[in-house]
Amino acid sequence: MARKPNPAQFDIAIVGGGPSGRIAALTLAQQGLSCVVIAPGTARADGRTTALWQKSIELLRDIGVWADIEGSAAPLKKMRMIDVTGRLFRAPEVVFDSVELGLEEFGFNILNGDLNAVLEKSCEAQPGLALIDDSVVDVDFGEELATLKTASGKAIAAKLAVAADGRHSTLREAADIEVRRWSYPQEAVVLNLEHRLPHHSISTEFHTPTGPFTLVPLPGRQSSLVCVETPEGAAALLALDQQELALEFERRAHSILGAFSLASHPQSFPLSGLGAKKLVGPRLALIGETAHVFPPIGAQGLNLSLRDIADLAAVLLAAARTHADIGSTSVLASYERKRLVDIHSRTNAVDLLNRSLLTGFLPVQVARSAGMYLAGKVGPLRRMLMREGLAPGSGFQLHK
Repeated sequence: MARKPNPAQFDIAIVGGGPSGRIAALTLAQQGLSCVVIAPGTARADGRTTALWQKSIELLRDIGVWADIEGSAAPLKKMRMIDVTGRLFRAPEVVFDSVELGLEEFGFNILNGDLNAVLEKSCEAQPGLALIDDSVVDVDFGEELATLKTASGKAIAAKLAVAADGRHSTLREAADIEVRRWSYPQEAVVLNLEHRLPHHSISTEFHTPTGPFTLVPLPGRQSSLVCVETPEGAAALLALDQQELALEFERRAHSILGAFSLASHPQSFPLSGLGAKKLVGPRLALIGETAHVFPPIGAQGLNLSLRDIADLAAVLLAAARTHADIGSTSVLASYERKRLVDIHSRTNAVDLLNRSLLTGFLPVQVARSAGMYLAGKVGPLRRMLMREGLAPGSGFQLHK
């Protein structure tokens, strides 16, 4: 009988090659932990964009990749919200300005393709980080090690497995971690636009009866667009030719950036949500979209994932300094306690905002309009909301 080969062994095995997985790998490998990233090669170009807030940028700066990203990113200095629902109670326009917080900008917007390229290059050059171009098909969560088996027959053992393999996670399912899933009667049409007028680093979000219509600056006279529609409305948009589609989006944007032309091919995605009922399992920690998924509203997705990474790294490094088992139940329980409030509060806030646009229930419309009115008129409240949007808990701190 042939002997099974001994698995390669690491401190941490990260499964998933997206931004969350690669940023986690760089963060942990740079602290002296032996790491491996297991993920198949990226097959499809991603024309979408990601807005990164200041806390996320601090993490990217700490791992030495921000300098290579910044040149391809556009600053976000102001965020403008405009109610075009046409309902009886409409909110006034609200502008959030980074200057009020003493910041040059809230953050930056970057093409996912550019972000992924920088992260892939950095991972290839990082000492102590192995890369395996393969898919995980099975996992054995043992008492001392997690052993991952790949499609090509490789076996990789680690003290801790980190699941960053997305909403259909193999690792999460192997650990029997239940998830709550929900869907919305909406689809997001996303693409990038060129426009005649400069955006002046202002992100503009129109609140419409079908969801947000958001223009986010890119370098030069370009912006990324997320247009949330009904499935029928999204299909009607995608049936238009390029010139018709550009004219329709210019109309919906009230020509605030002048004439539009398409800079990328439109894509559409059904809106849905997911929340893992636990963030940890035996020898397993969940991060990113393996743990939480919600609509692309308020640019919270990857920023929330990077806070997962920062908290996980803090817990693991504290354990490593005392020579504790980084994959032990007590260490992982500490990570879960750190993350639950942030994840639940962000998920609920985005869900509430999205559903408030869809409902025709008059008291909800009044409450949303009153909230935006107060945000526009009451400086301390506006600044609290801005700080809380950038980093959880900071909005409730005392500031001069």
